[in-house]
Amino acid sequence: MRCPPACAALLAAFLITSCGPGGHPPPPAPVASASGFNGTDAAWLQLMIPMAGRALPMLDLGVRRGSTPEVRELAASLAEAHRDELDRLRELRAAAGLPDVNAHEGHDMPGMATAAWLDAMRGARGKAFDRLFLESVRAHLDQSVKVTRGERDSGADPRALAMAADLERTRTEQLKALSAVE
Repeated sequence: MRCPPACAALLAAFLITSCGPGGHPPPPAPVASASGFNGTDAAWLQLMIPMAGRALPMLDLGVRRGSTPEVRELAASLAEAHRDELDRLRELRAAAGLPDVNAHEGHDMPGMATAAWLDAMRGARGKAFDRLFLESVRAHLDQSVKVTRGERDSGADPRALAMAADLERTRTEQLKALSAVE
């Protein structure tokens, strides 16, 4: 079911402005551009790129510090997938004509790996590290799915919608893999 235009505009506004305390709203996104990208597509790209990018240091910590082979292997698999996704998301951002800037720089939003998460993980060892790591990964993956469903419901560009479908499928598989490790 597709969201009516008013719902799409509201979702786009939420995605664009849902920043942490003291955050600054990102630059305006194009709406219904000739390229086929609408405001929801732009907002989704502007959020997913920093979400995936900020997950990488967390995932790299999991590769190095996980106390079990299962945690380290999960982290490595997720890190590889996130790097590939970032490449695809950046290509879409360029196709949408969006600036190559992080509109969410310094914003701690749901699902983003924060400095506090990373500090806590760096200070933990063994099973305590694994617990923090797995909780953080779950929060990231869950939020990625929520945001991506918003894109799938209200986005317009076929390339962005295809990427969102791929990402939702991938995140669902990643959540299953996470559950097997928890």
